[in-house]
Amino acid sequence: MIEQPMSSEVVVVADAQGYSRALRRFWKNKLGIMGLIIVVGFVLMALFAPALAPFPPLATHFSQAFQPPSARHWLGTDELGRDVLSRIIYGARSSLVSGILIVAIGVGIGVPVGLVSGYYGGWIDDVIMRIVDAALAFPALVLALAIAWILGPSLIHAVWAIAAVTIPQFARITRGQVLSARTREYVEAARCLGASPWRIMLYHVLRNAATPILVVATLNIGSAILAVASLSFLAPNWGLLQAHPCP
Repeated sequence: MIEQPMSSEVVVVADAQGYSRALRRFWKNKLGIMGLIIVVGFVLMALFAPALAPFPPLATHFSQAFQPPSARHWLGTDELGRDVLSRIIYGARSSLVSGILIVAIGVGIGVPVGLVSGYYGGWIDDVIMRIVDAALAFPALVLALAIAWILGPSLIHAVWAIAAVTIPQFARITRGQVLSARTREYVEAARCLGASPWRIMLYHVLRNAATPILVVATLNIGSAILAVASLSFLAPNWGLLQAHPCP
């Protein structure tokens, strides 16, 4: 008699084969490889900023203000004589960290809210979705500006302001995926086997709804960096930086 493999072993083998096919498709995509190289380059630039930057990002030299690009200052200097290239290199740190942190906050709060709203439904869903609809009715940047103005001028406050705007987006996306997944056969089977609601939501529903959430989260990192660049003015990043003119 041939012994059948365990179901968990089958799942592991299937996942490994799926990952292998995905990697093969990725390495055949030239645009994908180019994008990966660019992202890795920015990350390395942020990690090794002290070694790559020719000058401190906040060092001012008023006598060298508005210098054109030269052998000493490859991208020139700003109105305070600060080296533009050094500020761009150091700006990669705060910009990348801010973008990832904003998306992490949005996912960490918005996904559980959308998960509970979509799974339980009823008055819970009505209350949560009306709040989400009210937040989404405002232009995202205008709402973030209002929150940042209330909190005060700070890079951390700008991060929280933009993260607050992304929370309703992730809540809405997660709710839609949960509404589609909660009626599937595997969810009904888990419910009949006595699984708790939280186990069903986290282990069955969320796992199968994670793909679009991850895609949106990845795309939102770039938008979050642009939003931080437009709101923050207290530290070197890829936006307009004017504070701390003198170190």
